[in-house]
Amino acid sequence: MDVELLVVSDCPDEESTALLLRSALDDVGLGWVEFTTTTVAAVADAERHRFTDSPTILIDGVDSFAGSGRPGSVACRLYPSGSPDLGTLRQALKRAAVDGVSR
Repeated sequence: MDVELLVVSDCPDEESTALLLRSALDDVGLGWVEFTTTTVAAVADAERHRFTDSPTILIDGVDSFAGSGRPGSVACRLYPSGSPDLGTLRQALKRAAVDGVSR
């Protein structure tokens, strides 16, 4: 499983989202999975990484929180609590783990 946290420079939600991601991985029995944090600085990088705004969590290249058809941008994402919903994140990680096993 490939998990990546994408952020813009000085993202105010980077630390809280990294902690949330670590907690979600641990909660669903994926404590052994490491994730990388990548800073996206240019629109071309945003498009290449499928990054729509910061913070973005990619699980096997998929952003479970992105709206469809949004172009890449170097901007902040507005989650209601500043970070993704923990329950939704857990579900996305579980789905990816099951999909990875069935491949």
